[in-house]
Amino acid sequence: MVTDTQRVVIVGGGFGGLYAAHALGNVPNVHVTLIDKRNFHLFQPLLYQVATGGLSASDIAYPLRTALQRYNNVQVLYAEVNDILPDQQLLLTSAGPFSYDTLIVATGVSHHYFGNDQWEQDAPGLKTLEDAIEIRHRIFHAFEAAEVTTDPAERRAWMTFVVVGGGPTGVELAGALGELAHNTLRREYRAIDTADAQILLVEGTERVLPPYPKDLSAAAASELYKLGVTVRTGTFVTDIAGQRVTLKTGDAVEQIYAKTVLWAAGMRASRMGTVIRDRLGAELDRAGRVKVQPDTSVPNYPNVFVIGDLAHFVGPTGTPLPGVAQVAMQQGEYVARLIRAQMQGKPTAPFRYRDRGSLAVIGRHAAVADLGRLHFGGFFAWLIWLFVHIAYLVGFDRKLLVIVQWGWSYLTRKHSSRLVLNAEYMRDIPDTVTSTAKQNGAHSATTLVESRN
Repeated sequence: MVTDTQRVVIVGGGFGGLYAAHALGNVPNVHVTLIDKRNFHLFQPLLYQVATGGLSASDIAYPLRTALQRYNNVQVLYAEVNDILPDQQLLLTSAGPFSYDTLIVATGVSHHYFGNDQWEQDAPGLKTLEDAIEIRHRIFHAFEAAEVTTDPAERRAWMTFVVVGGGPTGVELAGALGELAHNTLRREYRAIDTADAQILLVEGTERVLPPYPKDLSAAAASELYKLGVTVRTGTFVTDIAGQRVTLKTGDAVEQIYAKTVLWAAGMRASRMGTVIRDRLGAELDRAGRVKVQPDTSVPNYPNVFVIGDLAHFVGPTGTPLPGVAQVAMQQGEYVARLIRAQMQGKPTAPFRYRDRGSLAVIGRHAAVADLGRLHFGGFFAWLIWLFVHIAYLVGFDRKLLVIVQWGWSYLTRKHSSRLVLNAEYMRDIPDTVTSTAKQNGAHSATTLVESRN
């Protein structure tokens, strides 16, 4: 049912939701309600920089109300969605029920442990601002603990970092860790040489950055090697327990003693995918994403749209579109155009994704760019990455802050956002110095190897 004033409810203030709200801003006879359980838009592509101290949390988070304040027809609500009643066109939230004529769901994904959710405590993923701050605490706490630890095996364990997953997030995390250890922190400690840190990047396929062309994967691996990162492809994590990571390469099984394990492998759709399946009868893929129609709507519900990472949208090649910001942005703007066209009685075409290429940064002056037929790496790719990310940051003040901080970091090789604020970590230091080494004997941090044929 379409009323004189079209009530559009958007769930999720990420790229898809925010771009849809922008495109519907101040459109006559449209009232938009954007609901998110956080009051800010997060620029996820730069989360790894918060996790490694290159940027502060506020640099990549922007208040949703500020981003949308110039649109009188857009209301932002800080609430969590619990359920959908499609027959009544009603959304149940922590702030009460909301009626809609059109519903846009853009709640994204979280990290996925492939049935081993118990690993999350020991190997945090990187999808939220809280995740980034937690990882930052673990990384810098590890160096602080290594500085005061006298047992050699214990020190090696504190200075051993395992990054699981060789996609863009894993490569960027591992590269940033290499920059930290070999450049940023090099002269700041007295008892340790941070360049002795062992950074291991584990990838189950035969190369890092699997979606990229093979030459770019090879270039990325080469740049990681220069930063002191050991790349292990064709290797799977079979267990993470405490401070031990079990790896399997072929028939060989290896255990790594590492204090810091970071998860960058796999993704799982948000809880809203399950709600849409249960309430609207939609089909989900293996990752829990909603299989949508060519116009991104849910089958049998032409007024309910799922966009961004939560949507399983089959592209022209017959494979699902990647879970990247560009897809979400374009789908958000597309659904807004579709709503306007429908209100005017005009026909609409199916969504068509325009691939503008992919970028991944490895370190200082090092990145790879896949721009269709043109793909290359090195300094020019790094420059493109730099300007693209600044261009898509929300808020002029955020753009300015990031430019200044990146400029300062470039000139000085220093990262300013390196505070360890969690007191719980500080309590760990004296305990681990005196007891953990005794529990683990004189095992090496990197050579606990068992052969099982």
